[in-house]
Formats: sequence, C-alpha cells, structure tokens
Amino acid sequence: MGSSAPSTSRDRRIGNQRTTTKRRNMHTLVIDTSFGSTVGVVGYEPVIEHDSRTHVERLRDDIAAACARAGIAPHELGRIVTGIGPAPFTGLRAGIVTAKAIAYATGAQLLGQDDLTPNVALMHAVHRHDARFAQWFDYGDVSVMNADTNTVNFTLSVNDARRKQLYFALYADLDPQGDDPTTIIDMDIDAPVHIAERVRQCVDDHLERHPGINAVVDVIGHGACTYASAWDAIGHVETVSDTAALDTGVHGLALFAHIAERQCEADGNAEDGDGNVEPLYLRRPDVSVPNPLKHVLNHDPVRERDNGKAVS
Repeated sequence: MGSSAPSTSRDRRIGNQRTTTKRRNMHTLVIDTSFGSTVGVVGYEPVIEHDSRTHVERLRDDIAAACARAGIAPHELGRIVTGIGPAPFTGLRAGIVTAKAIAYATGAQLLGQDDLTPNVALMHAVHRHDARFAQWFDYGDVSVMNADTNTVNFTLSVNDARRKQLYFALYADLDPQGDDPTTIIDMDIDAPVHIAERVRQCVDDHLERHPGINAVVDVIGHGACTYASAWDAIGHVETVSDTAALDTGVHGLALFAHIAERQCEADGNAEDGDGNVEPLYLRRPDVSVPNPLKHVLNHDPVRERDNGKAVS
C-alpha cells in the first residue's frame, strides 16, 4: 500500500482558504448571558430573556428557537460568538459552557467577546445618527460627531454587577473618521460614585492637555439609569441609557458579532478563533484562605506527646 505524500505549506494554505470560505457561507450564532440572555443567528431577530432567574433554564430552548428563526440546523453553524462579561458568575458561565459545547459538537469557530466594547461601537453609530438604531435613541438629543467637530466623545460603558456596583470601562472616540476606540480606563468594578470621580478626572485631564477641545460623555449599559444621579459629578454628560448593544435587535446582534470577528483578526486568530474563551468576573472572590489556627493558652499537643520535648 502506497503512502500519501506529506502536505505542503501550499496545501495547508488552500485548506485554510476553503475553511474560511466555508465559514463565511455559514451562519454565526451569538450567545450572551451576562444580563438575562440574548441568543440569535446573525441576520435574524434574537431571542431575548430579561429575567435573570430563568434565562439559564431556557437557554437550550432559546437556541433551538433562534436556529428555527434562521431556518437552519445547528450543524450548519460556522461560528459561535459568546459574551464573556464582565458579569456575575453563574449566568455568565452558563452561556460560555453552552457555546463551547456547541462549538465542540459542530466544529464551529468559537469567539469570545466582552460586553462593554460593543456598547462603544453602538454609541459611535448613534453619534452619526445611524438609522438602524433610531428606534432606541432620540437623535434630537444626540450630538453629531464627525471630522469637523472639535469634540471628543467619551463612552462610559457599564454592566450591572449587583451589590450596588457596576462593571465599567471608559473609552474615547479620538478618531472621528475611524471606528477603533481608545481605552482610557480598562475594565474594572466599582461603586458608581467612585466611577464618576475616576471618569471626571480622566476627562478633565484630557481637556487640560488639549485646550479648545470639548467633551461629551455618554453612559450606556445595564445599570446606567439606575445610578443616573451619580453621573452628575462627571460633567459633560449627554446620553444616559440602559440600552446595551445586544438590546437593539438584529442590528445589535450583527454589531456584537462584527466586533468579535474584527478583534479575532487583529489578534491573528482569524482561522481558529480563540480557544481560551474564559469569563471576565473582575470581582475578587468572597472566599479566602483562612489563616493558620493559633495555639490556645500555649497548648501544644505535639510537645505533650513527647513529654514536653519538641519533635525534631
């Protein structure tokens, strides 16, 4: 029996090209359980569960419903995009584990996407009065950003962390012509009043370094309106909205998936995706390793068993 010739680099490139073409022709499923749950196939309306108490139990049925809306079977999925938070532990983990299981079973590419960055892309579109998102924002109250304005748009993207805290990150749209935001404060968790102070300091520092530049600060994401009074301390605030990218239906679903795909390509993982899709919790664990027990009243059973002599 003759042996097959070893594959060459050209063969591998052709194989990769075929895989890429195949994936582009397939469908992308988005699963996010960072706040309630959103499940959908890109190009179709997602299934959204607002009740965080039951969304885990309904996840399997919602995935089936999302595939039915798209008229496909799960084996036709070419890519799975899962939200990785930051968010509380239980619900977030359920979505990620489910996404990994589907990707493993179908051979689909698996991508992880944080839930804060897509909100920045949403506000970038909103400040250009993008008709796709006019249903969720009153454009009469939203300033227009373009290359001719001397205003920097800051986006404080948040997600409810419970315990009167928010997950958050601060971004700045420093290039009106581009769509890549600059991270000013990396993802963190804090109380709203402390977040407001940190954001105010960053914005003031930027304005001090760039005389003649104005600032607009938008606060967006789950929990933004709950703590609306805290944002007064920031100044320059224009929009405060509880609407996150995945709340905006079919267009938000596409936006979320697009951000994940673009980040994957930037990381050099366009073919295989990121196999290390892990949740972002940010909050320190409540349980810690206890300190060693102290001897009570100089009682040392080891010495007693050896007639008062320490065991070497």
